[in-house]
Amino acid sequence: MRVGGVGKRDSAVVRDALGVGVAVGLSGFAFGVTSAGSGLSLWQTCALSLLVFTGASQFALVGALAAGGNPFTAAAGALFLGVRNAFYGLRLSQLLALPRAVRPFAAQWVIDETTAVALAQPTRRAVRIGFAVTGLSLYVLWNLTTLLGALGAEAIGDTGAWGLDAAGPAVFLALLAPMLKTGVERAVAGLAVLLGLGLLPVLPAGVPVLAAALAAPVVLWAEGRGKARRRGEEER
Repeated sequence: MRVGGVGKRDSAVVRDALGVGVAVGLSGFAFGVTSAGSGLSLWQTCALSLLVFTGASQFALVGALAAGGNPFTAAAGALFLGVRNAFYGLRLSQLLALPRAVRPFAAQWVIDETTAVALAQPTRRAVRIGFAVTGLSLYVLWNLTTLLGALGAEAIGDTGAWGLDAAGPAVFLALLAPMLKTGVERAVAGLAVLLGLGLLPVLPAGVPVLAAALAAPVVLWAEGRGKARRRGEEER
């Protein structure tokens, strides 16, 4: 009975991990289209998915390039968004406890989706299965759909005429929205959008993304001031 129970739990983890991998992996098509539409070649687009493999950073990079931004500024914005993966890695390294030889390869798969699936598991065995299945399925499908999207964009020509240049931001927002669960998170997201859109006409492409990061400390500072004021009123 115990063996059967473990098998059922493993299959449930695999099912959930595959669901996440397939659902998110399909959005690689939107990245391929967006990247090709921004002027990157087929091999450059595919290299980004193969080597970078973090959707938000990839979309930020090609979006800034499409808007005419400096490549260094675009890369800085993408790098800033990718920093969060380093913090994910600190937590996952404890949960996965992988051999040293495997860690550099596993690091390539440390992204939002693999972290979410891994953290949801109750045991180390389930954490490893969830991480591996999500990472493998998403990596393979993301790169395949990136290739198909880039090829499709070359075939149809001007992606802007088809409205496909909006596919990247739309996918990114769809992935982000369910993560905004608290009032503070929603406030940070809202202020970031206002900063990004407000500064877009006056700053070089790519810089508004960096400026939007100021939303987090501003909202946290305001929240801290509000809590301090409420404590002061309660003590009176």
